[in-house]
Amino acid sequence: MAKYLAQIIVMGAQVVGRAFARALRQEYAASQAAAEARGRAGQQSAAASSLTGITLQEAQQILNIATLTPEELQKNYEHLFKVNDKEVGGSFYLQSKVVRAKERLDEELSIQTQDSQPKPPPEQKQQTPET
Repeated sequence: MAKYLAQIIVMGAQVVGRAFARALRQEYAASQAAAEARGRAGQQSAAASSLTGITLQEAQQILNIATLTPEELQKNYEHLFKVNDKEVGGSFYLQSKVVRAKERLDEELSIQTQDSQPKPPPEQKQQTPET
C-alpha cells in the first residue's frame, strides 16, 4: 500500500513539474515576442526619457493629456505656461516642469512620426568588376 502511495506521489510531482516547465517556456517565448514587438520605438522612448529626465507618463500627467495629439499638447502647454508665469503670481519651478513636459512629449511625437513613415528600401551595393 505504501509503495503505491509513493508511486502516485512521485508521478503527480512529475506531471506538475512538466506542466510548470512548459508554462515557463511559453511565458519566456511570449515575453521575447513582446520585447521584439516593442523594438526600436521602445528604445528611442527610453532614451528620450533619460535625456529629458522625465518619463512619458509624468509628462502626460503634468500637461493633463490622455491622448497624444499635437493640438491638445500645444493648447494645454500654452494655458499652463501662462497660468504659472511669475508675473501673474505663478511658480517658476512649475513653469519649468511644464516646459520639460512639453519637450518630452514633442520628442515622443517625433518618434511616433518616424515610426509611422514608410522606410525606404535598403540600397543595393553595385558590384565592380574585379581587375
